[in-house]
Amino acid sequence: MQPAVAQNEQRVAPDIATTIATTMRQMGVVGLPRNYEIFYEAMTGSNPELSLEFVTLSKRPTQIELDRIGQKYFAQSHGQGIVENARDVIARELEEVAKLLRNGQSHIQKYGRILHETSSGLENRTAMSRELLQKIVGVVSTATTSTIERGQEVAATLGEKTAELENVKSKLEEYKRLADTDPLTHIWNRRAFDKEIAKIYDDKKSIAFGALILADIDAFKEINDRFGHPVGDKILQIVANIFKSTVRDDMFVARTGGEEFAIIVAGSGEDTTAQIADRVRVAVEQTVFANKQTGVNYGPITISMGVCMAADAEGPDDLYAKADRALYASKVAGRNRVTKFSAIPEHRTGKNWLIYKTD
Repeated sequence: MQPAVAQNEQRVAPDIATTIATTMRQMGVVGLPRNYEIFYEAMTGSNPELSLEFVTLSKRPTQIELDRIGQKYFAQSHGQGIVENARDVIARELEEVAKLLRNGQSHIQKYGRILHETSSGLENRTAMSRELLQKIVGVVSTATTSTIERGQEVAATLGEKTAELENVKSKLEEYKRLADTDPLTHIWNRRAFDKEIAKIYDDKKSIAFGALILADIDAFKEINDRFGHPVGDKILQIVANIFKSTVRDDMFVARTGGEEFAIIVAGSGEDTTAQIADRVRVAVEQTVFANKQTGVNYGPITISMGVCMAADAEGPDDLYAKADRALYASKVAGRNRVTKFSAIPEHRTGKNWLIYKTD
């Protein structure tokens, strides 16, 4: 298996997507879809006013500054603007539906009064002319026809409003998905991970059979320094795909930052969780990371992993910290291995960040 990795050796101009991603990384900008949109418009020059405003930003712009530009130039498809616009649409549609239902109720009540009055009138008459009967039938027939037509109109309009609300709901769900997705690897991001790991401690069963696996690509900085960030990005994408294809579909896989990935496992014991981690590790180790066109091999690529059971931690933050300590133990022991937190001697609680961050 030889995944195609970006060509680093050929001296060709990088595509705009690569240029944007590199620039955002250098400026410390989070890879959110809305940020890509701003950088694309600014760097292609397709929006002169936005470009002029963009160059006034500092070398490391804040998310607040970027959101201000986004909300100004992409009001209909950007950040808070999407939520506010959708909320207004939903409010208007619901008010129209409520008004429609109120009118329909009023019409039915009126029809009911007509029937009641007619019935009362018939009960008080022992005899009536054909002409009077025809008038009564005419009134009831007209009221019935009107009520049926009104009911059909209400049903049709409700169908239209329901479709419009479903469309708004779909757009909101899509925005939510994008906000929780890592734009490079298309798996869950740190934002989504933080919400998911917190769910483990919602009930005792999740705590008893929940676990966290943390993984880190070994010596990734050397890969970036030697082959360049485009190659590094491609490797991150391939590793993410290996994670997704190796574990069960019900497992939560996320890129939690840089070259670090996480898997949240439910319903498994420690040994089984460690086996899952090792299966992923082996899959990465056995993958050939090479450029098919040039024959350049960017490997070997390996990952170090740490495993911690939710029952061994006091909460989400503690679970992450202990899985991270197990991951660090794998690094210290020579990399390309899986370490259980429970197997770490108690005296090995400190982290030598200087050593750890050289990877």
